[in-house]
Amino acid sequence: MTDFVNNNCIVAISTPPGMGALAVIRLSGEGVFELVSSVFTKDLTTAKSHTIHYGFVKEGKETVDEVMISVFRAPKSFTTEDSVEISCHGSTYIQQRILELLIKKGAHLAKPGEFTMRAFLNGRIDLSQAEAVADLIASESTASHDLAIKQMRGGFSHEIEGLRQQLIEFAALIELELDFGEEDVEFANRADLKELVEKILRLVKNLMQSFHLGNVIKNGVTTVIVGRPNAGKSTLLNAFLNEERAIVSDIAGTTRDTIEEALNINGVLFKLIDTAGIRDAKDQIEALGVEKTKEKMRSSTLLLYVYDAGQLSLQEVEQDLQTIQSDNPIKVMVVANKIDALTEKQINEIPAEQYRVSAKTKTGVHEIKEALYHKVISNPEQMNTTIVTNLRHFEALQKTQSALQDVLNGMAINISSDLIAMDIRHALRHLGEITGSISTDDLLDNIFSNFCIGK
Repeated sequence: MTDFVNNNCIVAISTPPGMGALAVIRLSGEGVFELVSSVFTKDLTTAKSHTIHYGFVKEGKETVDEVMISVFRAPKSFTTEDSVEISCHGSTYIQQRILELLIKKGAHLAKPGEFTMRAFLNGRIDLSQAEAVADLIASESTASHDLAIKQMRGGFSHEIEGLRQQLIEFAALIELELDFGEEDVEFANRADLKELVEKILRLVKNLMQSFHLGNVIKNGVTTVIVGRPNAGKSTLLNAFLNEERAIVSDIAGTTRDTIEEALNINGVLFKLIDTAGIRDAKDQIEALGVEKTKEKMRSSTLLLYVYDAGQLSLQEVEQDLQTIQSDNPIKVMVVANKIDALTEKQINEIPAEQYRVSAKTKTGVHEIKEALYHKVISNPEQMNTTIVTNLRHFEALQKTQSALQDVLNGMAINISSDLIAMDIRHALRHLGEITGSISTDDLLDNIFSNFCIGK
């Protein structure tokens, strides 16, 4: 990690690769104003923080581009260091020319995540907030955006640090007992410690339970549409999307490969997968399609089983569901399709727990969308609580839970204070790994190497 700290001034293109109207080149570190002034038509060394300056980037007498430069003086910048952002024209040639010119003047090309790394190392944000920056950049829906914003603002961090602080106070008292071991004194009330550990355990378990919800919100809800050929799966996909995305035909087996599309329902991203109809395949290509359907079923979060309510008996539907659920212990929603071709009596005979739909006329499609949302967000109030979205955090919470349980088990059999103190230290270390209060170079390298360059 030393290379991140020792390179004084770093530079990178912060906008996506390719040609556009504008691009942003970002610099941060000691001597940045002098460096940029050496290629700019104005002197920025005395410029006030949070000001924008118009001028030209020049190499010698040659004008490279007309630009706007934003000035941020330490500590009032993202990295807490002196920083500059150059807004130039989006030509790939211009971007690279300015970047190369700044590197010639002494700037170092930033590594992935190095700007955010500096913000962390300089104490502006903690590790979980740094990870939330990457989540925010990758967010594809309102829900994932909102969760990333909450974490970036420190909601999760504050909760974790609150738990750590309470444990630290008790750990200090137990450590004090060890200093007076020969005098058999007890500074930490064991009943109070037990109550605190049980309280923290409950909070940790609640955070862990939120991970499933957080994970699907962050990554999207994989929802596979399955059923027999000609059940209307592709028509239903088209109805969801309000466009003719999948080819629809009365000929059974039209869909040979999977079709994947994204659907945003109330801010939650659903990754819809239309699949080949499940039946005994008529040829090798269809067989491959059916096998791919089974693969998608095994990896999905939700499963929409669609059947032709005018052709399939309830007994056949039940047989299909038993086959599907024997291999896939996931949430299944049953959709009775093509009700536009049924009599009112036939519609009333469809079981109440099934969704009655005509994908062709879009009758009942809105109700399925709402049901999909509530399958994931069973309680909308959950969205206002702290939700864990990061696998690394979840694993740290698991280890914290195990260490806290060891504390309770040890107290139950009256083990010595030094062993209780050791288990509390384990819990503190695992909680500290979430926010970066305790971290290693390997951990930081692994996290920030996944960031994009320029962030």
